[in-house]
Amino acid sequence: MSFIEDLSPQARNVPESSIVAVVNHARLRQDVIPLWVGEGDLPTPGFICDAAVKSLRDGETFYTWQRGIPHLRQALADYYQRHFGGTHDPETFFVTGSGMQAIKLTIEALCAAGDEVVYLSPAWPNISAALDIAGVRSVPVTFDYADRGWTFDPARLAAAIGPKTRALFINTPSNPTGWTASTEELRTILDLARKAGTWIIADEIYARYYYAGHRAPSFLDIMEADDRILFVNTFSKNWSMTGWRAGWIKAPAELGQTFENLIQYSTSGVPQFIQRGAAAALNDGDDYVEEQKLRAARARDVLCDALMATNRVRLLKPDGAFYCFFAIDGLEDTGSAVYRIVDNADVGLSPGIGFGPGGEAFLRACFLRRLDHVEEAANRLARFVSSL
Repeated sequence: MSFIEDLSPQARNVPESSIVAVVNHARLRQDVIPLWVGEGDLPTPGFICDAAVKSLRDGETFYTWQRGIPHLRQALADYYQRHFGGTHDPETFFVTGSGMQAIKLTIEALCAAGDEVVYLSPAWPNISAALDIAGVRSVPVTFDYADRGWTFDPARLAAAIGPKTRALFINTPSNPTGWTASTEELRTILDLARKAGTWIIADEIYARYYYAGHRAPSFLDIMEADDRILFVNTFSKNWSMTGWRAGWIKAPAELGQTFENLIQYSTSGVPQFIQRGAAAALNDGDDYVEEQKLRAARARDVLCDALMATNRVRLLKPDGAFYCFFAIDGLEDTGSAVYRIVDNADVGLSPGIGFGPGGEAFLRACFLRRLDHVEEAANRLARFVSSL
């Protein structure tokens, strides 16, 4: 028996990330414009790094609060009050080692093997993979795509909810589609969850990257105190901190000991110096997020306009997040197309086939980059499309 054959079925069957695969294919090539992963091109700003360095120099290198240091949890409460209104108890925030860990811990908290979680697809592939690893069945409900963009069918979502459904995973603004739920759509989803007695895992990571207002509509705008909603989030996107691996969960305070236990038995907490940097991001980083949002809006227009001008591409400018999710006429196999594009056009993209049902014919480009790079990437892609 081989080593692989002697692994658990969950581990043995974990799929390779189609995004990471193409990155590994061309990671070291200097001429490639990398629009493949979900991050901007700026390093973490100095005021965040300075806070982390000071913490290190002050000797904050020991075990720390499992739920997160009080200073950071208060900063999270203050941040939500500024941007979402209302008052927020620091006891409802739990610091995690990334948004990905936040997702995994909410799955562990809610689901047992054999349960189901319903999500809207196309979706970030890590969601369904995390469910599969936990022995939880992922149930995709596909968006519709038409002239008015990506939409979801409430009846289709309702039909997917069954006796084993433990949660609806709702990512808005969406990675990769940019779909952003209206307040009325959120009410519809919340009503479905209430009637079925299921939880909602609300992934509102891109809430600040909303191009029609200060932030996207949120379940926080409409929920009642007894609604079963867990919010997952990360410091990665807003404050250029993808490499820091820090995130958070917002949950009812009575779940505090449960989440503390889950954190204890996975990572035993987030390093304190990282938490100090995260607190600085929240307390002093509002202007930085607004600047990033303006950069993204300009880059979105440049990339989308150039692609639409070819008359060979299907896309609409996204309402939120920082991805252009587009399909090229006559190009269906995006799994192989991304390698052709990176090899022939020197632009790194992610294949839509990796984002699940409904995304197979599409390609994802992250446009949160300096404008001259986006312009050059747009020109290279336009030439590639015209050559087909």
